[in-house]
Amino acid sequence: MSSLSTDPLKTLQRRFGFEQVLDIGFVWLCRVCAAAVLGTLIWLVVQVVIEAFPSIQHFGFGFLTSSVWNPVTDQYGGLPLIYGTLVTTLIAMLIALPIGIGVAIFLSEDFLPQSVQMVLIYCVEVLAEIPSVVYGLWGIFVLIPILQVIGVWLNDHLGWIPLFSTYPVGPGFLPAGVILAVMTIPIITSLSRQVLISLPENLRQASYAVGATRWQTIVQVLLPAGASGLMGTTVLAIGRALGETMAVTMVIGNSGSGLSPSIFSPGYTIAALIANQFAEATSQLEVESLLYAGLLLLIITLIVNVLAELLLWRIRQSSH
Repeated sequence: MSSLSTDPLKTLQRRFGFEQVLDIGFVWLCRVCAAAVLGTLIWLVVQVVIEAFPSIQHFGFGFLTSSVWNPVTDQYGGLPLIYGTLVTTLIAMLIALPIGIGVAIFLSEDFLPQSVQMVLIYCVEVLAEIPSVVYGLWGIFVLIPILQVIGVWLNDHLGWIPLFSTYPVGPGFLPAGVILAVMTIPIITSLSRQVLISLPENLRQASYAVGATRWQTIVQVLLPAGASGLMGTTVLAIGRALGETMAVTMVIGNSGSGLSPSIFSPGYTIAALIANQFAEATSQLEVESLLYAGLLLLIITLIVNVLAELLLWRIRQSSH
């Protein structure tokens, strides 16, 4: 009698099988949520394809190779947009990934006192919440003047290198890439730190027990063990960089007339073009071409996710 009074919940669970019911309900809830996410994605892609289909029929794959975007003559091509999107994202990731993961390691492995560490973690989280338009204004008034000084020096001394062959006029691929790096570093840092602190403590202790140093433990044990989580973080950061609109629009120069190898050249991204011209589109074909460009951005994002999954699969296979 005393056991029934002291533990009535367990008694009910044994009698009516509540645990099994809850388990089954939770499983089906997860399935429904997963199906809802997949259904939303499919619905989104189908709607964009339907709306962009007239432009797809009109231009075909020539849209991918044409560099002309002229609403006056209704000639539209997406090659400079794809190029600008990929270049700015590449610049951003080359800067953001090593810094973001490095800061995550610094904030997760007790290099600092706990009080100082918590302040820095809070600062990183605040940076992730700043609106993109604020980053854009900072880029215009602070970042571009600094990069222009550096760019002039590089162009004067290393202008024979294609990357620095264009005289910097201010907005361009480099400021856009740096802005994207600044915006994605907090995301990479926060998520990577969560991955590292969630690793079992016995990994660290076992590594120290066989004589490994702290940095050997981090590089040879913790980073490989957290590779899947770090890969997911990278994919999220790339997705943020590919789709960022307002900040990039304010600093990239919005010129899609050609393909330049110089990081100082002004350019365009798909997201920036849609933000600039969708509301001012004067013809139905222009609207459909903008949607065609948006579909390309979806495809690029999907390709990045598929490649990341393949790379993650290779990492798992090599670790077994």
